[in-house]
Amino acid sequence: MGNQKRGGVVSDLISGTGGLILVVVVILIIVSTLLTTSLLGTRNLTTTVTDERDGYINATAYQLGDSNSSRSNYVILAAANGTSGNAIVSANWTLTGATGILVNATAETWLNVTFNYTYDRSIGSEYSDVSDDMGRNLTEGIDNVSEKIPTILLIGAVVLLFGVIVLLIRQTQAMGWGGNTGSL
Repeated sequence: MGNQKRGGVVSDLISGTGGLILVVVVILIIVSTLLTTSLLGTRNLTTTVTDERDGYINATAYQLGDSNSSRSNYVILAAANGTSGNAIVSANWTLTGATGILVNATAETWLNVTFNYTYDRSIGSEYSDVSDDMGRNLTEGIDNVSEKIPTILLIGAVVLLFGVIVLLIRQTQAMGWGGNTGSL
């Protein structure tokens, strides 16, 4: 009897809950690490913007659209003077294709320019889209289960309380208290 387990249900409940929390944290760390890397690749999607209004070609640099790090390879298809509608030829500007920044190459300025252009946008591959969806599903599933943990722990506490009460009743009966051991 030297290797007899102590604590029983209480220690099992505590270690099981702690183990569950630890496993979930490790899984979340692994999944988030895998999802934030580009292991599954990316693909480029070409987007065409038509009639971007109120642009300008002057001494100040102009940023096409709302630039961000996933966009590149800007190409101006057409630029037109917004007032007269006349085309503005490409010799009048310099475009940095990687960033979409347009700089005037002449002394003439245009303050109301309409641009048509394309750019490439880097997006995840089909596989990375699927893995992102699986990561969201995992997170939602953990949220759903974690909402139930207080209820599970409450049921465990009630079971433990009833177990303690039964144990106390048995001990009192074994000691001769509260039982039908007396005589008339």
